[in-house]
Amino acid sequence: MQGVPDLSARRSRLLGDSSRRGLLLSTTSTVVVLAALVAVFLLAPGSAQVRHTFFNPADMWRALVGDPKAGYYSVGEALWLNIKMFIAAEILILITGLFVAVIRQSTGPVLLPLRVVATVYVDVARGVPLILIIFAIGFGAPALRLTVISDQSAAVYGVAALVISYSAYVSEVYRAGINSVHRSQVAAARSLGLSQWASMRYVILPQAIRTIIPPLLNDFISLQKDTALVGLLGAIEANKAAELFSDTVFNYSSYVVAAILFLILTIPLARFTDHLIRRDQARRLAGAGQ
Repeated sequence: MQGVPDLSARRSRLLGDSSRRGLLLSTTSTVVVLAALVAVFLLAPGSAQVRHTFFNPADMWRALVGDPKAGYYSVGEALWLNIKMFIAAEILILITGLFVAVIRQSTGPVLLPLRVVATVYVDVARGVPLILIIFAIGFGAPALRLTVISDQSAAVYGVAALVISYSAYVSEVYRAGINSVHRSQVAAARSLGLSQWASMRYVILPQAIRTIIPPLLNDFISLQKDTALVGLLGAIEANKAAELFSDTVFNYSSYVVAAILFLILTIPLARFTDHLIRRDQARRLAGAGQ
């Protein structure tokens, strides 16, 4: 069809020129740069000490498998706590963020107090550093001595702090997606007799959510990493397990192990986000050419 862009001709932004010559040049330049970096590292005067302190294979393995009798835990097993906190926080953040966004987008006079509260919450939660929110929840809630609230584990308080902080950011992502839906869609829904809430549920949100999936995934990449901050409350997650190993053995190889494990979790999600962004761009280009 005339005017439709040839999407199959799009080249990878990572590799640039996809011809044989382009691939050869990009591969050669990559190898040269990596070899230069490795050479600088290996020839540095303190290279041996750094390799022993951060990249000792024996200590990396000991940190990965752990030895509670020796006073340190498995970084690999502790990572499961990060994963569980991430999943629980992600579900709660999606729900809370959507609720806050819908409240802020409402126009009814009856909901004015809720809109004010939601606006203040977003401003405060986005303005206060996450680490301070973790300290406030993790140390403040137990000090209240309230039934149920003050008897939770450090992981629960950490998830609560993550939800409070990230829901504010995610609510703004939701709002951006809602506002990106053309007003004609809302007018068409209302002309069909749908109420404001029905229009939001059946017309606006389905279109908005498709638009905001990539930025939401970027937020969740950061969320996965920030679960490590819960270790400040004493929860034995991957970063805390690495810290205990370092304090016991006086070697930092455990931190490298924790970093590698987090990379294994976040890199596939980052590449999936890139894939969704490229697919969305291709869809928009195809729609524009029709």
